[in-house]
Amino acid sequence: MDPDLTQKSLSFNSARFLISASRLDECPTDAGAEVAFAGRSNAGKSSALNTITANGKLARTSKTPGRTRLINFFSLNRDNCRLVDLPGYGYARVSRDMKDDWQQHLGQYLIERRCLRGLVLVMDIRHPLTDFDQMMVEWCEHNDLPLMILATKADKLKYGKAKTSMLGIAKALKDHRCVQHLIMFSATSGRGVEECRQALTDWLEAPEDVDSAE
Repeated sequence: MDPDLTQKSLSFNSARFLISASRLDECPTDAGAEVAFAGRSNAGKSSALNTITANGKLARTSKTPGRTRLINFFSLNRDNCRLVDLPGYGYARVSRDMKDDWQQHLGQYLIERRCLRGLVLVMDIRHPLTDFDQMMVEWCEHNDLPLMILATKADKLKYGKAKTSMLGIAKALKDHRCVQHLIMFSATSGRGVEECRQALTDWLEAPEDVDSAE
């Protein structure tokens, strides 16, 4: 029987903490498929991860933004399938040298990690496209890395204003081919969760080495 037919369905509820890494050489073996989550420290990244995985304790949430200082890996119920929580950027009260160190190792991960299938950029729908957000979009465009944007905290706005914000984001990014998904998201109401899970599944289950087969 074709092994692909017996492969278990990917379940985000199965996510479990695997390992934390401060440097690239501490990361799990560069094999399989993983999708990383990035965002400013107050954008709701941890809450989004917890909602997508239906595990309120998976990623640490804090009233003090910027607590995530390591690259955190979470395993799924498929061999070598992982979600990755990248260090939050912006509000952490640490030294400039430590921030520079984070950025260096984060850059190495994004550039050298071969099993990285895509990046989820989490941004506050009320304050989208900050300098950090634009930097990450441009980086993905330059490096041909598929990008999903989660416009979080949609429950904080009336639907009309939320829709207007989404249209503004879409217009600003219309020439960026890397943007494959733009999703209105709320960890509180659950808006966008299933759409996000489906997009993640498509990335994680895509055949390996598609380019090399051409």
